[in-house]
Formats: sequence, structure tokens, C-alpha cells
Amino acid sequence: MLDIIRQPWSWYMGGILIGLTVPTLLLLGNKKFGISSTFRQICADCFPANVSFFKYNWKQESWNLFFATGIIIGAFIGGTLLTNPNAMRVAPETQQVLQQYGITDFSKMLPTEIFNWSSLLTLKGFIFIVVGGFLVGFGTRYAGGCISGHSITGISHLQLPSLIATICFMIGGFFATFFILPFILSL
Repeated sequence: MLDIIRQPWSWYMGGILIGLTVPTLLLLGNKKFGISSTFRQICADCFPANVSFFKYNWKQESWNLFFATGIIIGAFIGGTLLTNPNAMRVAPETQQVLQQYGITDFSKMLPTEIFNWSSLLTLKGFIFIVVGGFLVGFGTRYAGGCISGHSITGISHLQLPSLIATICFMIGGFFATFFILPFILSL
């Protein structure tokens, strides 16, 4: 059984499992799936201030903190105890494109040429890690939720704003992939 879990699964299995989370949460506790609200709960609990955005009954939604903690624990278990013994497989076409920008190590999930502590002190690393993190946080707050909340929960609830947000997320992702990413990688 452990060998089956360690092998790479097809991409659609993740979609099916995440998709089943939405009705499970609704049936078991009448809860909505989303992760970005967890950060708001942590701030409201740990940094009580006179900020209206953090003034709400966060304890009522504390189940989300346990859910997010479970995701972190699961990621740790999956990344350490259940690692795939085989090398990562990256499509040859993708390897060729990335090698033009100096990315040659395809042994891990993220390129080590960019995502490491020493690259944080470079312009490229700062843009990827700090500016990118800020933009993700800002975009999540501006859109009123993250892509998992809008695309999985919002669309399954037939909410038009979630459909619009998901379309914008996709357009932004395509734009970043084909225009912004090559520019940053060429720095």
C-alpha cells in the first residue's frame, strides 16, 4: 500500500480528491472550503489591534485553523516520509525552455536555482519570493478569497463573482507565464 502512495498519481486524481472535499465539508459541518481566511484568523487571534477587518468572531470559524494545520502536516508527511524514490519527470520541451534561462536542476519540485536562501538576496530571487508573495496576498484580499475558495467552492455554489475571479486568475496566470516569467528569468 505504501508503494502505491509513493508513486506519482495522475494530475486528475488531485482534482477529484479536492473536489470531493467541498461536498464533504458541506455535508459534515455546513462549512465552505477556502484557505485564505485562515491568515485573517491568525492575525485576528495573534495580533489583536484596532483594525476593523480583524474585528469579528474568528473563534466561530476556528475549524479552518485545524484544516489548514492538517494541510501543513500532510504536506510535511508527503514531502518527507512519502517521497517518490524516482527522479522528477519534466517534459523535454519544458526543460529546453527553462535551460535557456539557466535553470538546469529538475530534481526537485521547485528549481533550486531560484528558490533557495541565497537567491533571496538577488534581484531575481527577491522578485520571485518577496514581491510574488506580496502580490499573491494582495490579490487574494482584493479578490475576496483565494483560487481554491473561488474556483472550487464559489463555482460549485454557482456564484458569478467566483466565476469572474477564476477567469481573471487564469488570464493573469497565462499572462504571467508567457510574458512576466520570461522577463524575470532573463534578469
